[in-house]
Amino acid sequence: MWDGLLSRLTGRTREPAPLPEPDEQLALGALLVRVAKSDREYHVSEIAEIDSILAKSFEINAVDAAKMRATCEKLEKQAPGTPDFALIIREHVDYAHRLEVVNALWDVILADGRDTPEEDAALHEIEGHLGIDPKDSPAP
Repeated sequence: MWDGLLSRLTGRTREPAPLPEPDEQLALGALLVRVAKSDREYHVSEIAEIDSILAKSFEINAVDAAKMRATCEKLEKQAPGTPDFALIIREHVDYAHRLEVVNALWDVILADGRDTPEEDAALHEIEGHLGIDPKDSPAP
């Protein structure tokens, strides 16, 4: 707290910590954030769903899941595009687990009680990059 106040008063700012290189876990989190934001709204219910998915997927507690999501939000904002995140997952995750990723993305889309065309389009784009057969898609 004091560091932040002093740096604002003196005009000196700390450089933010560099973001980690995305691995399959961070890529999944970034895609979850990306699909949640695809309709230009990012609801608390979607954030809670992302945290829940990260906690279950990687067997971490709620605090660590929230920290991971925060990192994923930064990565999603600053890091590579959807194809790059999907490629990281596609290279390291088998088809059955990639299908679980798609189902998790669908859960995030439905978390706010609305399914928008923008979210569907984002999901189908990600499915294509993940190599998911359209007939296996949970989305209409």
